[in-house]
Amino acid sequence: MSTQVIAVDASRVEGRSPSQMAWERLKKDRTAKISATVVFIFIFLSVFAPLFAWLTKDTPNAFHPETLDSAMGALPIGKLGGVSGDHWFGVEPQTGRDLFLRFVYGARTSLSVALAATFVATVVGVVIGLVAGFFGGKIDQVLSRLMEIVLAFPSILFALAITPVLEDFLIGRGLQSGNGTRIPVIIVVLASFGWPYIARIVRGQVISLREREFVDAARALGASKFHLIFKQILPNLWAPILVTVALNIPTMITAEAALTFLGAGVMAPLSDWGAMLLSSVAFYSVDPMFTAIPGFALFFLVLAFNLLGDSVRDALDPKSSR
Repeated sequence: MSTQVIAVDASRVEGRSPSQMAWERLKKDRTAKISATVVFIFIFLSVFAPLFAWLTKDTPNAFHPETLDSAMGALPIGKLGGVSGDHWFGVEPQTGRDLFLRFVYGARTSLSVALAATFVATVVGVVIGLVAGFFGGKIDQVLSRLMEIVLAFPSILFALAITPVLEDFLIGRGLQSGNGTRIPVIIVVLASFGWPYIARIVRGQVISLREREFVDAARALGASKFHLIFKQILPNLWAPILVTVALNIPTMITAEAALTFLGAGVMAPLSDWGAMLLSSVAFYSVDPMFTAIPGFALFFLVLAFNLLGDSVRDALDPKSSR
C-alpha cells in the first residue's frame, strides 16, 4: 500500500496575529462600519470648519440682522429657522449668526476638549494602574483607595464647583481670563475625574500578567522594573486600553457639553454645542431647528462612539459578546 505525501507550500500558510484577526472581525461588523462613518463625518466637519467658513465667506460670530424679522421678536425669516442657500442650517434667533458654521466650529471645540481630556485621563490612568498592579502591597492599597475616593465624587457637581475656583487661582497667578485659561482647566478637571476608570481596568490586567511566564523569564534575565512594566506588561494591555478610550470619549463629550450648558464650560463667543443648547432653550417652541441641531448632533456622536467602542471590544474579545 503506497502512501501519498502531500507537500504543502509553507509560503501559503500565513499565521495571523491577534490584532490582524481583530481587524478582520471589525471590518465585517456592520455596526462598526456605520458608527465609524458617523464619527469620521463629525471629525471631518470639525477639522475642515475653516474651509466651510471660507466657502461661505462668513464667520461663526458674524451677525446677520437682515435674516431676522424684527416684528416677530427677531426670529429668523423663512421656514426651518431661516434655512437657505446662504445659511444651510438657518440662523440664530436675535443675532442672525450662521448655525452651520456655529455647528462645525462647535464640533471642533467639543471634540478637541473631549479628546484632550481622554488623552490626559488615559495617560494618568495607565501609569497609576501599572504601578498599583505591579507593585501591589501598600502602594496598591493607597492607589486603589484613591481611585475609589475619586469615583465616589459626583463628577459634574464637583466639576462645576472646581472649575471657577481653579480658573480664578490661575488668573491670580498671572494668566489672562478667557477661553485660553478656561479650556485647559476644563480638560484637567474632566481628566481628574476620568482617570480612575481606566486605572482600575489596567490594574486588574496587570495583576493577572505580572506572574506570567514571559514576565518571570525577563525578571530572571535581570530586567529592571521599568523594563518589566513598560516593555513586557504594557504592550499586552493595548486591547483593554483601546476599548476603554473608545468608551471614554463619548463620556467626555457629554460632560464637556453639560459643563458649558450649566455655565462652567466654554465662554462666548467661542462656539460649542453645549452653548448652542443653552442659547436655544428660550426658543425651542418657536424655533425648534435651533435646539434640534446641537441636540441631535450630541445624540448621534455619542451613540456612534458608544457603538464603535462596543464593536472594538467584541472584535478584540469575541467571547465578551456571548
